Amino acid sequence: MENRTRFLFLSTAALLGTVTLLPCEAAETLGESLREELLVEPEIARREIREPEIDAEDFEVGAYVGLMNIEDFGTGVLYGARLAYHGTDAIFLEAAIGAGKAEETSYERLSGDVRLLTDSERKLTYYSLSAGYNILPGEVFLAGKYAYNSQFYLIGGIGSTRFAGDDEFTVNLGAGYRLLINDWLTLHLDARDHMFESDLLGETKTTHNFALHGSLTVFF
Repeated sequence: MENRTRFLFLSTAALLGTVTLLPCEAAETLGESLREELLVEPEIARREIREPEIDAEDFEVGAYVGLMNIEDFGTGVLYGARLAYHGTDAIFLEAAIGAGKAEETSYERLSGDVRLLTDSERKLTYYSLSAGYNILPGEVFLAGKYAYNSQFYLIGGIGSTRFAGDDEFTVNLGAGYRLLINDWLTLHLDARDHMFESDLLGETKTTHNFALHGSLTVFF
């Protein structure tokens, strides 16, 4: 071990002496050659990255269908249309129109001929303007090789509901999930609570009318 150390020491000293005796340009060339030989180039496999092809357009339009539970009047089919404007990656505005129909109350079914509302008054129509905020952007992987961009968002707004012949100021709150199928087609799943005052059953109260619907929208 001592002989090996002495050999390395003498070799280094001899090399340094040689470099010292060489002209400056030759010494620099020799030093660069030694550095190049000692430099280890890491062999890293580079992975090809594909950027998600998300449409850069800001407007989104589509139609939806689902179910709406009208408080005290049962659950019926809901359908409508929506138009959204994406101001930033996180914030968007949405205008929506929806329509449904109330079922008979339990009192009407039990009493026989008593009807609280006419057929035309059972129709419910609402208009809303809402603001949404994307809180959980991410990706969904299907079949191990297909990746789809997705977003979970919160939404709320105001509007008007026409029901039982009256127009009522309405507040809506809810959440939704958006799945980008490709760069222009999107699948939505939304849950909303439409709240407005009603006195149809003899007392004024704030009714909660829950809606669950899915929609297909396109960017343009």
